[in-house]
Amino acid sequence: MPDATTTVDLDGHLAAIAEQGYTVLTDVISADLRAALLDDLERLQAELGTRPASNGFEGTSTLRVYNLLAHGALWQQVPVHPSVLPVVEGVLDAGCLVSSLSSISIGPGETAQPIHADDQIIPLPKPHVATVCNSMWALTDFTEANGATRIIPGSHRADASPDFGTHYDSIPAEMPAGSVLVWHGSLWHGGGANTTDERRVGIAMNYCAGWIRQQENQQLGIPLDVARTFGPRLRELCGYGVYSGLIGHIDRRSPADVVLGAAHSDGEMVWDV
Repeated sequence: MPDATTTVDLDGHLAAIAEQGYTVLTDVISADLRAALLDDLERLQAELGTRPASNGFEGTSTLRVYNLLAHGALWQQVPVHPSVLPVVEGVLDAGCLVSSLSSISIGPGETAQPIHADDQIIPLPKPHVATVCNSMWALTDFTEANGATRIIPGSHRADASPDFGTHYDSIPAEMPAGSVLVWHGSLWHGGGANTTDERRVGIAMNYCAGWIRQQENQQLGIPLDVARTFGPRLRELCGYGVYSGLIGHIDRRSPADVVLGAAHSDGEMVWDV
């Protein structure tokens, strides 16, 4: 069953992101959903033979599973979560897209990830309108000791991105399991070091504006027979809709209609308006 809605102070969270670059939605993911995601993640890591990467950015003691929407219906709940998606839509707009959905399981002994901004490879002068809004679901408690995401409040308003590999003073975004950290894509941040003997498990649910390219290619990476099982909103989020009556259409029709054979209407095209 879909996770229940937890009422959040939408205006308050959007004001925090505008001012500080981030906010924490506390206790919005139910214990049942967290447990199911953790169990399925264990299954996937075993089936896929997931191993740590060999670079300092992804982590040499960190397990990551990418393209989670292709790996089971359970993950379809994540992008459309009713307590999280409205915050993302408030930062971007209702035409936002799923950019990537992956797991990040930081193991004991992992070192801190370099401070970076998620939009820093996008060639736009800074500061700029939000092109990316990302979130981290805490499936376990996030503490400073086990690698909670480190952030630099207010850095989303900087006129540049951080120099990769340079040390910057930062604070840990500590939060209990079931919480979600949401941040502006220009915020300077990075995964923390894990000095404990347990894994810190999170889900990186990342979004982008409907007018820029997604980090993971949702249309090619998700099998069509899987995409056909998505609900209308998830199809739109994965790029099977049309942004502002123009961007993404196929011969004046929605990709959901042409590619998936799903009855779908995006309203009038921009020329008709």
